[in-house]
Order: sequence, then structure tokens, then C-alpha cells
Amino acid sequence: MSIPPPPGPQQPQDPHGPYGPYQAPQAQGPYGGQGPYGGQGPYGAQPPNGAWGPYPPAGLPPVNGVAIAALVLGILCFLPAVGLVLGLIALRQIKRKGERGKGMAVTGAVLSTVGLVLLSLSLSTGAVSAFWEGFKEGARDSAVVSPNKGECFNQPSGSLEGETYDVDVVPCSGKHDGEVFATVTLPGGTFPGDDHITKVADDKCYALESEYAMDSWALPDDVDVYYLTPTRDSWSLGDREITCLFGNTDEKGSLTGSLRNDETTLGADQVVHLDAARAIDAVLAEEPEAFPEEDLAANRVWARDVHEVLLVQAAALEAHTWPADAEQPMAALVTELESARDEWEKAADAGDADTFYTHYDEAYGFYDSPTTVAAREALGLDTTPPADESAEAAPDTDV
Repeated sequence: MSIPPPPGPQQPQDPHGPYGPYQAPQAQGPYGGQGPYGGQGPYGAQPPNGAWGPYPPAGLPPVNGVAIAALVLGILCFLPAVGLVLGLIALRQIKRKGERGKGMAVTGAVLSTVGLVLLSLSLSTGAVSAFWEGFKEGARDSAVVSPNKGECFNQPSGSLEGETYDVDVVPCSGKHDGEVFATVTLPGGTFPGDDHITKVADDKCYALESEYAMDSWALPDDVDVYYLTPTRDSWSLGDREITCLFGNTDEKGSLTGSLRNDETTLGADQVVHLDAARAIDAVLAEEPEAFPEEDLAANRVWARDVHEVLLVQAAALEAHTWPADAEQPMAALVTELESARDEWEKAADAGDADTFYTHYDEAYGFYDSPTTVAAREALGLDTTPPADESAEAAPDTDV
């Protein structure tokens, strides 16, 4: 399964004010807008060599192609005699050329040998057919292995680029290359192509990120989203799973400790606060691409939507029973949200672009403030806003 870096959306320059000319934050990030996590992956949209083929990471010898063929034939039990011969040929080539893939060649040869033995038995009796079908199914399952949600792993090459045939699951408490936060199962059928799978992975992984890491402030600045995807070869072995994961933006970097912060690790009061933030960020992410001077009507409709969501979420926060030491900070936060709601309502009623701009800037000015920090501190949440390089284009909107 391959590990392409995620193609993330790009941020525009900031020609207007401290918060940008109303460029729509992308929906992929966990709290609306780009943030430090929803943008372009650190290695570009394509893996090394510009293709999805079996290219090894830089600095490693290539995988022997004959060894791959031997492994596939051995697992599928297709022409076992050919698989055995290819395995032996691959071993000689690997030794002579210094290539990788010895394990695949040996496995392919062994499976093909077993296939030959069972095939010869099946010519005289049908008693082994049920066993053989179960054996092949088990071989297919073992050939496509990926870590589960919540597990951490190391990649043998140490890089989250290129193609891999295996990963090593390790405890999240120590250093590791990646942490899985979601899995997506693709429908069966013929291989849909690398471009289609990558698009699905990009859409689904960014959408699922905030369900595992609800608090964007708790994510380190050097973390980004990556994914493992099926290749054409692994698809033929039954691989239908996209694995969404967190990795370090530095190719030589690693992660330490779990990044999980959801209902399984957070308190009820923290979840209520973060749920409100996610709802607000979701509507902010729907900002029209056209600037107000280009399409004032669309921006006014969107501002009205933001106003309505703020109305609902401020009421939900106000109705919640907070711990004694969080009552005053949360009341102050609700007051700030209500002020922001009034500004969004005025923006929705604006008769021209300049008036819209004025209230838009005022509305965003209430976010990422000392009031927000105080409320988060009272709830035991992280109090350091993410370092957002694109902050001038789209301010952080966490409440």
C-alpha cells in the first residue's frame, strides 16, 4: 500500500486587513480554515519520480520485480510452477544486483511449492479442496496488513513517502512515524485508479481528522495528515482500505505520544465546548469563493448562516452546567459569541461590499482572544493557539 503525502489546499495572499479578503477556509481542517494541518503535505502532491508505481524511497535499492511477481503468483496459487521458478530467479538476481525483496521471493517460492504439492494431491482426491481455499484466503489476508485506528507504527524506510509492503506497529508512548486516526473501506470491483483513490483519501481523511483530534490546539505544529492507500497489486490481493494517519512534516522527524483527543480521552465539559467550536468552524468553512464585491448576495447568505449557527451554539454553551471554576470564563465566552453573532447579522444585511467588510472584520476579531484562552484553561484544554503561517489570510476560529 502506498503512502502519498496529502495534496492540501493553498492559501491566498492577504490583500485585505488582518484576516484576509474572505477567502473560504477549506473544509478539510479540523476547525475550519487551513490551520497548520489542512494544507499541502510537506512533500508535494506526488510521490518520488512523479508516479504511483513501485518506486522505493530515495537512498534504498529497488525492489526486485521478479520477487513481486513470485509473491503474487504464490499467494494467488496461479501457475504454482511458474511462481516457484520466478522465486528462484529472483533470489539469484537479488544476490547479484543487491536489490530488495528477498523475503517476497522466498515467500512466493514456498507458497508455490505448497501449491504444487496440494495440486498434485487434488488430482487424486478432492479432500484437500476446502483446506486449500482456506489457506489461500489466509494468505491474502496476511499479505495486506495495515495498522488499526489508534495504533502507532514505524515505516521500515523511515519515510512516509513512496510505497511500502509492511509497517511495524509500536506503542504510541515512544517515538513512531505515524498514528492512525481513521480507516475508510472502498467498494469492491475493478481497481479504480490511483487518482480516484487519492481523491477519496484526501476528502475522507481530512473530514475524519477532527473526530479523532477534536482539539486543533492540542496538535503539534509539525503534524500533518497522510494516508496509506491500496496499489494496483495490493488491490488484486483484496486490499480495499484507506488508512488515514498523522505524521511529522519533517521527513526525518517522528512523533511521540498519542495525538488522540476525543470522547474516549476528554471530559464531558471539554467535549461540549469543542463540539460547539467544530459546528462554528464548519459553517465558516463554507465561505463563498467569490469576494463580496464580486458576489455580495452569496456572501450575505453565508453571513446569515454563520449568524444562525452562532445563535444555536451560544445557546448550547449557555445552557450547559459548567464546573464552578469554569462558570465565569464560559459566561464571558458566550457574551463574546453573541457580540460576534450581531456583527454577522449586520454583515448579512450589508448593502455594499465595504459595509460587509467592516462587520466581517469585527466578527472575526472576537476569536482567538484572551477570553477564549481563559475558557479553555478553565476546562483543562490546551491554551497555546496553533502557529498558523496563513493566519493573515484566515484567522483561527476556535471558540
